[in-house]
Amino acid sequence: MSKFEGVVVSDQWLQSQFTQVELRSLKSKFNSIKNQNGKVTIGDLPAVMVKLKAFREMYNEEEIRGILGEPPGTDMNNEIDFESFLRTYLNLQGRATAKQGGTENSSSFLKATTTTLLHTISESEKSSYVTHINIYLGDDPFLKQYLPLDPATNDLFDLAKDGVLLCKLINVAVPGTIDERAINAKRNLTLWERNENHTLCLNSAKAIGCTVVNIGTQDLVEGRPYLVFGLISQIIKIQLLADLNLKKTPQLVELVDDSQEVEELLSLPPEKVLLKWMNFHLEKGGYKKPVKNFSSDLKDAEAYAYLLNVLAPEHCSPSTLDTKDPYERAKLVLDHAEKMGCKRYLTPKDIVEGSSNLNLAFVAQIFHQRSGLSTDSRKMSYAEIMTDDVQTSREERCFRLWINSLGVATYVNNVFEDVRNGWVILEVLDRVSPGSVQWKQATKPPIKMPFRKVENCNQVIKIGKQLKFSLVNVAGNDIVQGNKKLILAFLWQLMRYTMLQLLKNLRSHSQGKEITDADILKWANRKVKSTGRTSHIESFKDKSLSNGIFFLELLSAVEPRVVNWNLVTKGESDDEKRLNATYIISVARKLGCSIFLLPEDIMEVNQKMILTLAASIMYWSLQQQTEDADSFPSPASTVTTATSTASDASPAPSISGEDEISSLGGEVSNLSIDDGTSDTTFSSQFEYEGVLNGDEP
Repeated sequence: MSKFEGVVVSDQWLQSQFTQVELRSLKSKFNSIKNQNGKVTIGDLPAVMVKLKAFREMYNEEEIRGILGEPPGTDMNNEIDFESFLRTYLNLQGRATAKQGGTENSSSFLKATTTTLLHTISESEKSSYVTHINIYLGDDPFLKQYLPLDPATNDLFDLAKDGVLLCKLINVAVPGTIDERAINAKRNLTLWERNENHTLCLNSAKAIGCTVVNIGTQDLVEGRPYLVFGLISQIIKIQLLADLNLKKTPQLVELVDDSQEVEELLSLPPEKVLLKWMNFHLEKGGYKKPVKNFSSDLKDAEAYAYLLNVLAPEHCSPSTLDTKDPYERAKLVLDHAEKMGCKRYLTPKDIVEGSSNLNLAFVAQIFHQRSGLSTDSRKMSYAEIMTDDVQTSREERCFRLWINSLGVATYVNNVFEDVRNGWVILEVLDRVSPGSVQWKQATKPPIKMPFRKVENCNQVIKIGKQLKFSLVNVAGNDIVQGNKKLILAFLWQLMRYTMLQLLKNLRSHSQGKEITDADILKWANRKVKSTGRTSHIESFKDKSLSNGIFFLELLSAVEPRVVNWNLVTKGESDDEKRLNATYIISVARKLGCSIFLLPEDIMEVNQKMILTLAASIMYWSLQQQTEDADSFPSPASTVTTATSTASDASPAPSISGEDEISSLGGEVSNLSIDDGTSDTTFSSQFEYEGVLNGDEP
């Protein structure tokens, strides 16, 4: 399985300032600048520091050299070690934050990437989340032996160390995300099993919209409080805000008056929809001040009093508004909410102190308990017209989650609306093809002048053509106007390009040849055949893929112990196919694959999503052969008897040792690369190609 050893720093405080992901990246950068004598000097640092994302837009090389030269007389030839390198990084980061005037507010609560200098945890929020976990997971067959947790202790972080709690919490937030048969759930887990659970957790968290760019499995194995807390916070908020969209709650259309406003409502992030809902009722109740945030605007509890009086007048107390003291009013508001059936997750103190996370959670809870929206059939039917067809919605979801998983600065809430100014696609292009974007020719949102949006999108199309995307008769204005088919077509090619580039980078012995979909297909068939099985597919739209057996055999081929064949069905009925499909997705994520498809994509053999699954498994397999050879023995030699029985139950024999111990060179040389067989590159058959070549009906 994937490696889990961490980068160890002797100074514990210094180590606590970084996640393992950051430490591994910075260690790699540090090693890359060592000279022939294996040394790094102060003078070596400016060139590498200026290229780091944290400082790229803040400093030039001379500015960094000036900072490192303080105090005057500092010898730039002095040798430094890795810990000094880390301290220098923190010094520059602190100056950068001050230079910006503090940390920028995110466009969405989900864009909560970890900052290494702010590791405080709100005890009130911790207590609230612990209460939430006790309520929603208290009856779980496995976790009930550990629950309820005491919010006054660190029980939450200790229990999170084995990964079971986090995986189960993800399933509470978005039911069905993880096939619980894939979770290693027992009292005493090995380090490998914990690592598997956390790998499954992180890949599944990305698949529901969490930002986990700066978190690694080792951080969770160690139970690092601020990282665990941040992840739990995101998961719970996703659960609380899940219904705040027109697809889940078409009654929300009552908040707007015309078609243009409906389109705007579709593009709003869930917390903005919640504010809009709150202000809708406050206006009806006669409250004069619009609530613009979940913090300072709610501190006096007056808005809450008006809101609850509108939604539940039968529990109204005149004294709530008459009370002058905000704290006393907050107490009366919570009493009122409790009579409505809202569980008490926050205290009067949390309200008057303006805890934005807890206030947001409280308002969301009120919404779920009593939205106060009517069921105007005329408006609801219009809302249904505005929603996308199932296939389009699925693909929008996939691309949205993929973009957010890349860690770009802009958080995408709705692909079709958020990409129309071109900026977020430029961010993605810069991430997957560094240096391709001419930022001096781009305009950052908010963009008031329409032609600036067209300029951004024209650059998007220009770069796409440079990357050899199929973009016949496509212009930047098509994106600005929100042409859904063309947007999906472009994003598919961008996602596919990214996958193929990742694979190409691992193919160090392929003489730089481009990899094709056909190569992935050949690799998958050969991998399955190498274990003695007879499954074979003709293409990524082969209908036999719908039962899931081929992918389960492929996963078992790349890591024999990962599939428990006792849990696999024959895939003859739709129910059996769904069981296999959900198991495939969770097993692949547990292995380390970052994928965003749904069980329906496998059952219906959606060839685009099937390709992403196969490519992700191939990438993981090739990557392991290069990484594990340099680290320590395969887990296959260290697993317990209990876990090894899963692979023993396989219905087909495995050819011992064949292919599993092959080097990266052997893996690549066995791939038949023939640039002349372009007709086997299946992307040319995808429906999107017709759209992009001007064949749209």
